[in-house]
Amino acid sequence: MRISAVSIPGLAVVTADTAKDERGAFTRFYCGETFAAAGLGFTPMQVNLSRNPARHTLRGMHYQDPPRAEAKLVHVTRGAIYDVALDLRPTSATYCRWFGIRLDATSSAGIFIPEGFAHGYITLEPDSDVLYHMGRIFEPGFGKGVRWNDPTFAIDWPAHPAVISERDAHYPDYAGQDGPETAD
Repeated sequence: MRISAVSIPGLAVVTADTAKDERGAFTRFYCGETFAAAGLGFTPMQVNLSRNPARHTLRGMHYQDPPRAEAKLVHVTRGAIYDVALDLRPTSATYCRWFGIRLDATSSAGIFIPEGFAHGYITLEPDSDVLYHMGRIFEPGFGKGVRWNDPTFAIDWPAHPAVISERDAHYPDYAGQDGPETAD
């Protein structure tokens, strides 16, 4: 497993090693020792799978404020997505900047997204499955979001969504908002 820093501090591309033989393949998506050695304090508490039958399904951009902020490790187990992490940490030098990456089932690459980021993706192929290792157990009622096409962020999506929830399509403009709450 290799962990590589990207242009926004805290984000990392996590490339899993896959062992292949006549039986098929075996991939380890998470190793606590490897994360600790890279300085990433992340321990999964919950694992989720998102199934997306249609191409160009958009999910996001979702986040939760402290003290319920969520770190996550995202991999694609079938199909392909364009994954986006958006820095909403008010004191960050990269506040309101985003990072996007193509993730697919054949590359074994994933992305680690720390607390304080909004996250979303658009499917690039039909029947795309996304595996999330979450650093916190989900608590209903605390989810927030920003609109996928908000001009404040100018995210360069590779396609226009064909499928999107009403909630995700209609978040208000972020400009002029106070931003996410910070922990005391």
